[in-house]
Amino acid sequence: MSTREQVAREAARLLYNRTVKEYKDAKEMAASSLGTRALPSNFEVAEELDKITEEREGSDRLSGLMEMRQIALRVMIALKDNDPTLIGSVWRGTPRMGSDIDIVVYSENWREVEKKLGEYLLVSAKPVEFTVNGVPLGAVHIELNIDEHPVEVVVRPPEDRDAYDDERCETYGDAKKGLKLQELERLMRTDPLRRFIPKRRVR
Repeated sequence: MSTREQVAREAARLLYNRTVKEYKDAKEMAASSLGTRALPSNFEVAEELDKITEEREGSDRLSGLMEMRQIALRVMIALKDNDPTLIGSVWRGTPRMGSDIDIVVYSENWREVEKKLGEYLLVSAKPVEFTVNGVPLGAVHIELNIDEHPVEVVVRPPEDRDAYDDERCETYGDAKKGLKLQELERLMRTDPLRRFIPKRRVR
C-alpha cells in the first residue's frame, strides 16, 4: 500500500469513527500521524470510507439504506409543495451508521416548513451562512429525529435557487443533483438500493 493510500485509509477511519467531521481535517490529521505530506483526494478517502463501512456494517448497511430512503420519502411527501430534493449519502447510497438523511427544500418562510413536520421529533432549527461558487448564501437547517435516524431539512429561499444550479460535490466532483420526489418514488419501486457514485472523480 502506498503512502497516499495509507493516508486515505487512516483519514477514512477517522471519519468513520467520527473523530473528525470534515475530509480536510481527516486528511491532515492522518498525514501528520503517518509523518508524511502526501494528501489523497476526497474521492480516494470516500472510497476507503466506503470499504470500511462495508467491512464493519455488512448487510445491516443495506437494510439501513432502505429504511433511510423510506423515511426520506415520507418527509418529502409531507414537503411536496416545497420542491424537496434528497441529497447526501442517502441519495448516493453510501450512508454509514449515524448518517443524516439530508433533504433540501425551498420556502419563503421556514416556520411553515417546520409546521408541516410537526408529527416528527424536532431537535433544533438554526440559520446557517455559507458560500456557493463565491456567492454568500443563507438557509435554515431543521434537525429532526425519525425512527432513531437523524434527519436534516435545509430550507433555502426560492430566490437563491439559481445559485445552486452548478453546485459541485466536494467529495466526488460531479454535479450535486440529488433525487426529486418523483425520482425517489420511482427508485423505491424499481431499484431501492441503487448507488449514485461516479466511477472516477469528475474534473
